[in-house]
Amino acid sequence: MQAAINNGIGNIGFGLSDLPVVRGRYSANAPLGQVGWFRTGGAAEILFKPFDLEDLQSFLAQCPKNIPVTILGVLSNTIIRDGGVPGVTIRLGREFAGIETTPDGLVSVGAAALDVNTAEVAAQAGLTGLEFLCGVPGSIGGALAMNAGAYGGEMRDILLSAQFLDRDGCLHHLNADDLKMTYRHSEIPTGWIATGAVLKSTGRAAPEKILTHMTAIREKRAATQPIRSQTGGSTFANPRADELAACGLPEGTKSWQIVDQVGARGLCVGGAQMSELHANFMINTGGATAADLENLGEEIRRRAKDRFGLDLHWEIKRIGSSL
Repeated sequence: MQAAINNGIGNIGFGLSDLPVVRGRYSANAPLGQVGWFRTGGAAEILFKPFDLEDLQSFLAQCPKNIPVTILGVLSNTIIRDGGVPGVTIRLGREFAGIETTPDGLVSVGAAALDVNTAEVAAQAGLTGLEFLCGVPGSIGGALAMNAGAYGGEMRDILLSAQFLDRDGCLHHLNADDLKMTYRHSEIPTGWIATGAVLKSTGRAAPEKILTHMTAIREKRAATQPIRSQTGGSTFANPRADELAACGLPEGTKSWQIVDQVGARGLCVGGAQMSELHANFMINTGGATAADLENLGEEIRRRAKDRFGLDLHWEIKRIGSSL
């Protein structure tokens, strides 16, 4: 492993001897696609799972700047391209998944904590306002990166502060205004890694009442989304009002309606298909490659552009190299 790693992903040419000594774990040619929610795609050239925050800080401070570093969450809304991810890919483990509530109604949460677990802990503490997170697949880090939201709530509504490490391992604390959070978008500086956040509740209620609300969210989600399929959540972000107006489309038109109107509900490319249940959800029917998924999305974007002059924006992240 001291020789230059060459797995066909890239031509960076580095070995483990070029990486910092860590207390966590390095793994070469680590499969990523098969652990993602789409269950397809390539491998990480090197996967790094840090032991704790200090270990991650030390790695970032010492890692040569010519080696690409990519941060991944639970891969709930990510396509890992078939050629894999070059450089070092970081995945935060349970050391970054803690969830604690405070007497004054705050929730301190690690970036690797699942959104649904965060909602459940808050509910058990009788804290309202975080229920929507039970309908958001993924982790808090990803929710921060895209200002995730569902069922009337979004991260900017509940974010008090978020903690990040920059590429040199220095700590920063930013609030929703600092991150310029807008619909499905946060302006996190390039290369920064979310490690945790402090969330604020909107009030208090009996845990049973909050859990009942969350049950209703889950039931609605199960009835309208293909959650038991190999999927990545919403494929395209809903168009902004100004984008719709420029194309002569009614205000409030949703992405799923655009997909329907261009005849793409149920459309297949290879093993990838747009769901019949929810037209804005892409699924792996069993044999899709990452290229099938991405090509399906691009075909729909082409149709939307040709018919309406509308640029649909991917909500699913696509990372790595194509074959």
